[in-house]
Amino acid sequence: MMQPNQLIEVYFSDSNRQLTIASGQQLLVQGGFNDRLYYVIEGELDGYYSHDDDSDIKVFSASSGAFIGVHSFFSRTWIPSSSVVAKVETTLAWIDRHTQAVEEHSWGKLTEQFMPVIVQELSQRQRRATQEAIAKARALQKLHLAEQMTTLGQLAAGLAHELNNAIGVVSSKSRQLETVIQQLLEEAHPDEVEYYQHGLTQGQRCSSSQARLLANQIENYCGIERRLAKQLAKALPNGELSPHWLAQPEQAVRFWQVGRDLHDLHLASKHAIGIVQSVKQLGKTEINQEEWVDINDTLNKATVLLQSDLRRVALKVRPAELPKFQCSETELVQVWVNIIKNACDAMQETDNPQILIQTRVDKSRILVTIANNGPAMNESVRRQIFQPNFTTKKGGLSFGLGLGLAIVKRIVTGYGGSVAVKSDNQYTIFRIKLPVEECYGKA
Repeated sequence: MMQPNQLIEVYFSDSNRQLTIASGQQLLVQGGFNDRLYYVIEGELDGYYSHDDDSDIKVFSASSGAFIGVHSFFSRTWIPSSSVVAKVETTLAWIDRHTQAVEEHSWGKLTEQFMPVIVQELSQRQRRATQEAIAKARALQKLHLAEQMTTLGQLAAGLAHELNNAIGVVSSKSRQLETVIQQLLEEAHPDEVEYYQHGLTQGQRCSSSQARLLANQIENYCGIERRLAKQLAKALPNGELSPHWLAQPEQAVRFWQVGRDLHDLHLASKHAIGIVQSVKQLGKTEINQEEWVDINDTLNKATVLLQSDLRRVALKVRPAELPKFQCSETELVQVWVNIIKNACDAMQETDNPQILIQTRVDKSRILVTIANNGPAMNESVRRQIFQPNFTTKKGGLSFGLGLGLAIVKRIVTGYGGSVAVKSDNQYTIFRIKLPVEECYGKA
């Protein structure tokens, strides 16, 4: 078989079969006539395919060393499948259908001699077809996702109206209850107002580990029984033993719990309003960045909202000192709530369920990892969990619409971050990265 450099030397070195075309000049016309095979000596050309709607799509570029007109020449249809235009001044050499094969007895017919060129052309066409198929599949996927998100956004808008009304009632009525309880306490139990006010304004600030240590101290040194010691440990201001609280532990805990429950009710209703607004924007790509927040604080708020889900879970939080992050606090809390809630649901059948939350700063990113020891995800599930409408929750109290992690990804990527998941037989780990290059020095 004749080598490519031999082909060029034998067939394209004749100066009588060379031409130069100016930039913008057309060499071939799609559907026209061509009985030549061109070799590009110098310059650059672009190939265009025209649709019925007269729109031209660029399908290839050719520069020095390329062949033009391979298909129309060797198929002997003499009809170009695309139009070719010089991008810059270009010099080409050519042979035509009247060109005779050189040393046919040794190298075979012209088609046989140019077989490497034909194979290369077929390979390029196959590669372009594959790329077009991939691009088309991705475009259809994006279109399908956009349609899904639009539909979900429309449904969410209708639900949001009803939920806003219900949440508004909860919020306003809880405020009224707060005032009425305050008045009743001032009339009937004025000495206990302090405990109620502390619960109402502060909620429960003491972590589980701090509460356990303090409960041991209260039980051992104050002679208070274990159940009450644990409740009192959660209530004490700043986690410090207070003689006033220790004097009336039953009453202190009782009225503190009333205030704490109202505090949590306010927090939950406020968060619910924010979630409704966030879901309404499900189909939108722009996120309203409003305030500088402490990510550790948003994680704490998420765990407070999920207290009922976390009762049977051993939760460990290892926070690092972090720079402030500019975002919507409600949206960030929503991210953590969705991930942690999914972890709790996944560990329904797990003995000794555990969740470990860690934060740290690495270069210009805040890293948040949320790990659980539930069952491993198989590869098929792992690849689909961030897609809308995908859920592994089939029924009962843990049914799902497949929206939670799709919302997580929308929020995180909207802030320029990323979210990834790794799962094996030991742990399932969600890793969230958020950019902070502009956050240092903010208070």
